[in-house]
Amino acid sequence: MLIAGFPAGAWGTNCYVVAPAAGEECVIIDPGHQATQGVEETLRKHRLKPVAVVLTHGHIDHVASVVPVCGAHDVPAWIHPSDRYMMSDPEKALGRSIGMPLMGELTVGEPDDVRELTDGAGLKLAGLDFSVAHAPGHTKGSVTFRMPETAEIPSVFFSGDLLFAGSIGRTDLPGGDMDEMLASLARVCLPLDNSTVVLSGHGPQTTIGQERATNPYLRDVAAGHHGSSGTDAPRRGM
Repeated sequence: MLIAGFPAGAWGTNCYVVAPAAGEECVIIDPGHQATQGVEETLRKHRLKPVAVVLTHGHIDHVASVVPVCGAHDVPAWIHPSDRYMMSDPEKALGRSIGMPLMGELTVGEPDDVRELTDGAGLKLAGLDFSVAHAPGHTKGSVTFRMPETAEIPSVFFSGDLLFAGSIGRTDLPGGDMDEMLASLARVCLPLDNSTVVLSGHGPQTTIGQERATNPYLRDVAAGHHGSSGTDAPRRGM
């Protein structure tokens, strides 16, 4: 298994390139603001051929490079239908007025081939299996991707802006909802094995076991506080 990740752009959003091994087909996860160069360097370094882009949600820091990356490699982009509008209208997703400057010139819009993700779907891409879970809270169309455990590696969980090391995604932007966030943490994260590796949209790698023990939001949810959070710990993400 090859997973190459790097932080990109003004928001330091993690973009991941996933493949069975060097020299094979791959999937690109969340090519966001200023991620194109990092994607191309990763593809050249590991001799990879993209077959798809998959998106955890529609915020511009996760999708800003979708059009150039998909166009350069003639591949589809997968996104949940509730967040699809954000690719063409990122300012609306951030609660900004149309026409206000947004980090200078950005390539916005949809690639030629957009496919929609659904809760519980199984994607088989580049010889890899991804389980999709709809996880609203940060946005209405947030999803996570989980790869199953094998004899060689533990399960890998691409959490987007649902779960971070020590924190969770913010819920104060349009489409955000704290009650939905806590419900998604309970439904999507708590059932996972402690050994599951968490690769999130921002920040360092962690595990479900580490977050179950130390993350104040996940601890609240595990204790049954599903309707509101009893912690004031800061939340992350754009």
